[in-house]
Amino acid sequence: MVTPRFLAAALALALVLGALAAYAHEEGPEAAAAHEEENDGAASPAGTADLALTLKHRAFLGIAVLGTLALIIVLLAIKLDGDTGVHHASERLKWALFLGIVVPVLLATAYSAGTTIYLNTISESEGPVHWHADFEVWNCGEQLELEDPIGMSNRVGTALFHEHNDNRIHVEGVVVDTGDVSLHHFFETIGGELRGGMFRVPTHGGDVTAPDGKLCNGQPGKVQVFVYKVTNPDERGSWDVRQRKIQDVGDYVLAPYGQVPPGDCIIVEFDAEKETTDRLCSS
Repeated sequence: MVTPRFLAAALALALVLGALAAYAHEEGPEAAAAHEEENDGAASPAGTADLALTLKHRAFLGIAVLGTLALIIVLLAIKLDGDTGVHHASERLKWALFLGIVVPVLLATAYSAGTTIYLNTISESEGPVHWHADFEVWNCGEQLELEDPIGMSNRVGTALFHEHNDNRIHVEGVVVDTGDVSLHHFFETIGGELRGGMFRVPTHGGDVTAPDGKLCNGQPGKVQVFVYKVTNPDERGSWDVRQRKIQDVGDYVLAPYGQVPPGDCIIVEFDAEKETTDRLCSS
């Protein structure tokens, strides 16, 4: 006969094995190789070191939580099993179960605190940041609107690097390497692409691709990036805003400000080659 204790033990074993399987899947070489292949051998948009620590962090906490939950289920089953409905476990078993619950919780807390401190220490941002830059993408005189977030998510991209359907780039978290929050990586996180010679943007009607040389209003077009920058961000109320054309379109990193302005206004435009643009972010 299947007893409550047997069912609880089976459930506990399934939880632990599931956590171990998830850990192996996330940390295995196959997952890393697949991720690298998706990005054509490039580093992760979230940062290689940041990504690895995040995966280990989640896996460790997941195993600790599921292991603790499994022990609680076993403890409840022991109390409910038996002829009278109450089973008195030995003092040794009680202590074993108590330690089995407390120790994983303490270890998970210590690990979480330690990895957070470590990430803050090695990060170029020296801790969590909240940067913003407004942007617009234009294709032969038509402004492109990114596809909206899907399901319960309120963002397109990653927790660190994303957009909220507001034409604003958000950097929210610890930036291990500022190169990980470049314009190229932003387009990758939203499911597109930006590099010298072309862009690809996911929109409501599908991906829009613009390669250099494609005709635009009867002339060969070119992907260009223009940035409006505040040159005196500390002088609030009398900001000096200047436009400049970016040569390395994918490598540009937005200015580290929470408000726009003094945060950047970035214009990505496919049009006939020119030195300036008349496009301007609404902010």
